[in-house]
Amino acid sequence: MQQAGPLDLVPELVPNDDPGAMPLNDLFNNIILPVHANYHPLGAPRGYVRMAVMDGKSIGHQIRALGTCKNPLANYKDGRFCTDHLHLQTKCGIFPCARNVSAPGAATCNRVEHQEWHRKYLQRFGRLSYPGVRRVIRRQQEVGEGGAGLQVHQQLPELEGTAGGEVVHTFRAKTLYCIETVQWACGVPVGWGKCYWSESEPQVLEILDNIWEGNGDFRPSFIAYDDACDLLHHIVTQDPQNPWIQSTKFIVDAWHYIGHRATDILCRRWCNPAPTNGSQPDLVRTEVDNNGQTHATRAFNTETAEQLNAWLDGFESQLRQMTAVNFDIFMHVLFMLFKEEVEKRIREKKIELPENFWDIE
Repeated sequence: MQQAGPLDLVPELVPNDDPGAMPLNDLFNNIILPVHANYHPLGAPRGYVRMAVMDGKSIGHQIRALGTCKNPLANYKDGRFCTDHLHLQTKCGIFPCARNVSAPGAATCNRVEHQEWHRKYLQRFGRLSYPGVRRVIRRQQEVGEGGAGLQVHQQLPELEGTAGGEVVHTFRAKTLYCIETVQWACGVPVGWGKCYWSESEPQVLEILDNIWEGNGDFRPSFIAYDDACDLLHHIVTQDPQNPWIQSTKFIVDAWHYIGHRATDILCRRWCNPAPTNGSQPDLVRTEVDNNGQTHATRAFNTETAEQLNAWLDGFESQLRQMTAVNFDIFMHVLFMLFKEEVEKRIREKKIELPENFWDIE
């Protein structure tokens, strides 16, 4: 076994916004590796490692039509704003017009072009519902990729030089971008969080911080995530001394790693889920098959989050219609039910840990 050496072959990467910031080459070279990621002589005590698997799931409740406010909507039936921003109902729904609406309950001001654009919007989306979209998709799948299928080609008109699809408006509440689920590699859920507007690295890091807040000593040894390389890049450039860097190694899950660029040296060197150079013996183990042949296999299942997210598909239509509070409660209940189901499978396979496991020194 050999430990991966310094990044002496890594070309200079995109610099930080700060002109005086250290190049990423030097930042990664100066990282203090987690204890489990360092080289261990053959036969030396290694202890135990744990892997958490994280993934985004496009499911969520309604949120405010515009802006970055995270408060719940005042009305989940047909509302567009939270209680703090209800006054925006009296303003034109075309942003950034800011004129008063033409009449109580109207969606736009008295400008003819705004009223006409809103009329076109209602023709296109006014009667569109989530079950309706699902029916369209199902019919298209029944026709098959080679058939004509059921397709909608109508487009929104241009407004004041802005393409119809790019016009910013508040005619309908938006939907939570996705939730981020975190599990142990055995399948037992750990926690979850919300990504409101995109699955961005700052929001993902905030979710991890919230889950392990006050329990830094229990952070996982590894975290498998489809965009682990960009998440690691974000953490290092924001704070090279971040506790996550010293406690956890971030790797890309096996499925998505196939699609990552071979020229991305940072990803290949630091986020490889199964390096074959012996640098990460905790990720790769040797097994002998029935024919006596020796094979290198992955030590952890890095796709457990995908399996949980597929299970959540059965509850998607209910979750999308819930208020923020009901959504949160229901998600916690689903996580508890899935945890009990996973633990039941583990017991049936008789692979659970013995009661005295954590007493072993």
